[in-house]
Amino acid sequence: MRHRLSSGSPLPLGATPGRRGTNFALACEHGERVELCLFDPAGETELERIRLPEQTNGVWHGHIAGIRAGQRYGYRVYGPYDPLCGHRFNHHKLLVDPYARAIDRRFRLARAMFG
Repeated sequence: MRHRLSSGSPLPLGATPGRRGTNFALACEHGERVELCLFDPAGETELERIRLPEQTNGVWHGHIAGIRAGQRYGYRVYGPYDPLCGHRFNHHKLLVDPYARAIDRRFRLARAMFG
């Protein structure tokens, strides 16, 4: 499944659905790359990864045509791993959108999430 991608807007933050698709915006000043991961309706299988094309004043953003409200998604963020400077980027970890308006399941916290 390939979606049409455009630069979108850095504001508002989060996922903002519209008539033609959804704008995704994530504040991440020190990130070097942000990938949007789209999942099946059950939220179990990753269907596609889309690299957000733009960064404006520390906000990564992109508009994805055809994406509607209710789409399950997460982010993978690439960047430095330097805990002394407060940077713990790890693109192997799927991140929840901190601006999400709803989350459809409980979190299961594990020690590995904090390293």
